[in-house]
Amino acid sequence: MGAATYRRVRADILYGRLAPGQKLPLERMRDTYGSAVGTLREVLNALAAEGFVRAEGARGFEVEPVSPADLREIGSLRLLLECDALRHSFAAGDVEWEARVVAAHHKLASIELQVTPGDRSGEEVFRRYDWEFHNALLSACGSRLLLDLHSRIYDKYLRYLVLASVFRGEPVATEHRALMQCALARDWQRAQALTTTHVQACVAQMLAGDWWARPAARAAA
Repeated sequence: MGAATYRRVRADILYGRLAPGQKLPLERMRDTYGSAVGTLREVLNALAAEGFVRAEGARGFEVEPVSPADLREIGSLRLLLECDALRHSFAAGDVEWEARVVAAHHKLASIELQVTPGDRSGEEVFRRYDWEFHNALLSACGSRLLLDLHSRIYDKYLRYLVLASVFRGEPVATEHRALMQCALARDWQRAQALTTTHVQACVAQMLAGDWWARPAARAAA
């Protein structure tokens, strides 16, 4: 399987350049991605196994649709995994872990000052730094399996954040700053409460939007 093609197609799905429900004809994708049809088929089958693409047999492939029910489940799974990992990570974290958390927060805080509602030019960098910060908080949990599962769920959650164009502004920056302080104080109970507020507020804002019908329109276009 072409690793570079896999990363490109996956990123295009995560960041909405390939819309939910959009058909993925192999011949057209061959021109777009510069890869052989066989390679693209392998890539799409791999993404189908991850839940980002739907394989429809003889009808080909399409980008996995989105739904409010799916978002609620993804949000709940993220909280379940993240809150458990926080407790173990805060207990086991050493000074190197603290340094990772502080460095990741510094990068995130610097770009949070630049992000404004409606401006998507720096969105991919912002989302990457957001991931790096949350991953740093969990990185000392001691379970590779837990971190892998969280990474997969986070990517599904990220896809919804991008599609819904959610931006909560200063409250998010405040929550991130408080989470860093909790890490340095090893206060995992408060960190769990903050994370619950952080995720549930984002999910509520996504569910309140009117964007659910838009992906189908983009795919048709």
